Amino acid sequence: MTSGFPTWPEELFHFYEKECWTNETFGSMLKDRAKTYGEKIAIKSNTKELSYRELDQKADELAAGFQKLGLKKGDKVVLQLPNEAEFFEVCFALFRLGVLPVFALPSHRYSEIQYFCEFAEAAAYIIYDKHGGYDYRKLAREVQKETPSLKHVIVVGEAEEFLSLSDMYEKGASFTEDVEPNDFAFLQLSGGSTGRSKLIPRMHNDYIYSLVKSNEICGMNEDSVYLTVLPVAHNYPLSSPGVLGTLYGGGKVVLARDPSPDEAFALIEKENVTITGVVPPVVLIWLEARKTRNEDLSSLQVIQVGGAKLSAEAAKRISPAFGCTLQQVYGMAEGLVNYTRLHDSDERVIFTQGKPMSEYDEIRIVDENDQIVGISEVGELLTRGPYTIQGYYKGGSHNERAFTKDGFYRTGDLVKVDEEGYITVEGRHKDQINRGGEKIAAEEVENHLLAHEDVYDAAIVSMPDPFLGERSCAYIIPYREGVKAASLKKFLKEIGLAAFKIPDRIEFVQKFPQTPLGKVDKKSLRQMIEEKLNQQTLV
Repeated sequence: MTSGFPTWPEELFHFYEKECWTNETFGSMLKDRAKTYGEKIAIKSNTKELSYRELDQKADELAAGFQKLGLKKGDKVVLQLPNEAEFFEVCFALFRLGVLPVFALPSHRYSEIQYFCEFAEAAAYIIYDKHGGYDYRKLAREVQKETPSLKHVIVVGEAEEFLSLSDMYEKGASFTEDVEPNDFAFLQLSGGSTGRSKLIPRMHNDYIYSLVKSNEICGMNEDSVYLTVLPVAHNYPLSSPGVLGTLYGGGKVVLARDPSPDEAFALIEKENVTITGVVPPVVLIWLEARKTRNEDLSSLQVIQVGGAKLSAEAAKRISPAFGCTLQQVYGMAEGLVNYTRLHDSDERVIFTQGKPMSEYDEIRIVDENDQIVGISEVGELLTRGPYTIQGYYKGGSHNERAFTKDGFYRTGDLVKVDEEGYITVEGRHKDQINRGGEKIAAEEVENHLLAHEDVYDAAIVSMPDPFLGERSCAYIIPYREGVKAASLKKFLKEIGLAAFKIPDRIEFVQKFPQTPLGKVDKKSLRQMIEEKLNQQTLV
């Protein structure tokens, strides 16, 4: 380890020989695309649009301004901006200086931001003034008081006592660029639901390779128009193929403020969007909205769904509703990305989460003793490859637990793999309910419940039980009022589901709590039912 960053083993540098790593940096990539595409629109947001030439110029001007401010190679900057063009002006400026952005989400607050700034020893924090009714300047004041390393707060909009981003652009000024392809480019956040987010270091070489492979599989080119509805700081809308993949291919990026049908459908029609990526809760909302809206969405060729497992019942409805191809995406910010292919059979697209995008991705499916399991048997997914990290930033002893001695990352995901290499996600360790020794895969029961005409969405979690250890609780979002738990249990029994898999308890709710990345927050659901059981015991 050097300054908290993991070292890639020398034996893995054979990815050069295999031409996976092409010695390109994000700075040089944008410079090349600016020469090729010039005045073609690269990014369009709610407030502005930038051509490739303008984005390249803005990045240079900001790089000069940041360097004048004192930011230097190796510094870390916590970046907390919404889906606006300034996000990428700042990113490419930092990339060119070798300054590492730490990608925070707009929904993060003091607990997360103060931790990121302190843990990364951030030299600067870049924010919007206000977004979504929240004043980030107030947050910055609190964080800066507690973080000795944090010298600068830079604001998009009204800066008040802080520095204004608009004053950072140094037109015509030069800057020193000293960035190598094997340098780390940025730090992403782990998507774990327990403890603090870990910081994921990504190199120029490995991340650009992931863009190249994503573009090949997703058919991205200069005619592609990618709509970003999820927070762009997240790995999925950033690179699968996401915004960076679109820019790599010379396409156009459209940044939405939120994923609502009002916003997204209007942009698809206006901008002739060809591809977008959503999470399952969003696509469920879109499916309902599609029934009553009349926007022209005929330009849309691909809807990607990732971030969490999409139920087969929902998957079946997407292509008929939108007249386009569904592509399932299963990956992680730590590396491995899997796609269903655009010409896969309906069965593959509906029932699997795709296969690895690179022929050099290595996967192992192992049992609790790290023994490899057979084809179509469920086990934990381990992976290694040309764009999967070798350790977390300042990972310490956690890296020893999260990675095998030969460099495989332990994903914590329970999956099975078929003969063709296609992966079906069965959940995570904590999604498996041990009901008196009988194991219940939450995903399986959820999928059956979603086949019921009165069920809009379902989430199965464990609840404590003094006799069995755990029982199962189903949280249901119904389509209509008046749905009875008894009718749902009867439905599951009638379709032949084993008795021990039928939920012991059913709770009806209007919405599920979500993690900052848009996934169902099952940790919160477990807490909710545990608190309710405790209250009933007290009564």
